[in-house]
Amino acid sequence: MKRLFSILAITGVMAFGTVNANASTTTAATTSAVVSTTQDDAAEPAEELGFHQVLKKYFLEGGPGFMGIVLLCLILGLAIAIERIIFLNLSTTNTKKLTKDVEDALSSGGVESAKEVCRNTKGPIASIYYQGLDRTDEGLDAVEKAVVAYGGVQMGQLEKNVSWISLFIALAPMLGFMGTVIGMIEAFNKIEAAGDIQPSLVAGGIKVALLTTVFGLIVAIILQIFYNYIIAKIDSIVNNMEDASITLMDLLIRQKK
Repeated sequence: MKRLFSILAITGVMAFGTVNANASTTTAATTSAVVSTTQDDAAEPAEELGFHQVLKKYFLEGGPGFMGIVLLCLILGLAIAIERIIFLNLSTTNTKKLTKDVEDALSSGGVESAKEVCRNTKGPIASIYYQGLDRTDEGLDAVEKAVVAYGGVQMGQLEKNVSWISLFIALAPMLGFMGTVIGMIEAFNKIEAAGDIQPSLVAGGIKVALLTTVFGLIVAIILQIFYNYIIAKIDSIVNNMEDASITLMDLLIRQKK
């Protein structure tokens, strides 16, 4: 539930920031139009726009329909990605230090002391260690089964909501292509209604149609970068979990001897 609230909070903050950015862009565009009417015809205010201002301008020209849905995909995808990155960073444990502390605790205070070390350490590896140590009285086979089973549970926690990011990666360009197709249909409808092909009549519709595809691809590229980072982070943690599980079994076998 806390993670759900954090995702909703991040989404709300990003949406509020986007609304403010769009409002600022609209106000700036209106002010620029008023000022440009008082300037000479030779003035070129478009050259003064920065990259992000041009991006916002084209976003508004693309229309609120599909552009809004594509923006929603970006906001939700980034919210989930940021939540996952924070969770994965908090789940990262210094495996070598934890293993050394558990080994020292087993040598000096036994299993209960080692369990106390695991309780005071955050992360999935410490949780796996605790579950394995908690089954030491039942034998090494029970310890191995507990480690494997709880390792699967921890993997599920690490991969939680990641599939939603891949969904938004696929959905954003598809929505952009759909907006392009609909825009092209509207452009051809104008040609049919006019009975003649006039560049000025068709160019605006085609431009708006292509803008949806561009922004859909931009959203997919941004989310893909975050997705690849998250997958790489999960793989790193899972590899550490597997190595740590083997190390735990070796420690317990040496202790039994």
